[in-house]
Amino acid sequence: MDLHGRRVSGNGITVAIIDSGIDVRDPRLSGTRIEGFNIRFGATGHAFLGADFHDESGHGTEIAAAVQRMAPRAHILAVKIMDARLRTTADLMAAGIETAYRNGAQVINLSLGTSNMGKALLLRDCCALAVEAGSAIVAAAHPKGERAYPADLPEVIGVFAHPECPFERCWWFDASVYPPAQWKGLSGKYMACGYTFPLSGVSTGRSWRGSGIATAYMSGRVACLRQADPQGPVLQALREIAKVPEPDAGYR
Repeated sequence: MDLHGRRVSGNGITVAIIDSGIDVRDPRLSGTRIEGFNIRFGATGHAFLGADFHDESGHGTEIAAAVQRMAPRAHILAVKIMDARLRTTADLMAAGIETAYRNGAQVINLSLGTSNMGKALLLRDCCALAVEAGSAIVAAAHPKGERAYPADLPEVIGVFAHPECPFERCWWFDASVYPPAQWKGLSGKYMACGYTFPLSGVSTGRSWRGSGIATAYMSGRVACLRQADPQGPVLQALREIAKVPEPDAGYR
């Protein structure tokens, strides 16, 4: 990523990917430092960490590859909370956020969310603690602006995708231009490319697209911004590189 004439690649930054795990054998991740955990709840409701974070569905691996494409020198911390059918819970998301920031993640990626308002307070508490610890949280927003947590929380960078958004760009939907009354949950969010780009000749078996992939690219951008200015305000830096689309002109 080019930033003010300087090439940055996320070097020295740890990005936590809270998802279905990661397949470390994927050729797109060759040379990337990857560590991780799996999280499960026991009968008593306590969270337990395990060492096996192998991806059974391929989703988390696609997310990691998208992050790596934007920030090829970033370290990856896999936090597996999904099963092979991509099922999880808001409680596991909260445990994943806590695990990520307690293990030094400067950027936390969640290409998922919940519409359950009853869990919003739990997630906000975890996100607030993560931000206080120095992490930036990037989460997938609902593509139609419906309720989605943690993306709708004020501590979180919410991201959605649009088919016409090119990989090189991202847009910020400034709430003063795109008011919540009209744009609902997309107001104040970022829009990015939502398509994967596999290596030539490499078959991944599945094709993922949408807000989850857009979130991964944005997490890579945030990792690069963190490398460029480790103590600087991420939101201000993002808004400097993002464009605000003109309502009458469209996204281009």
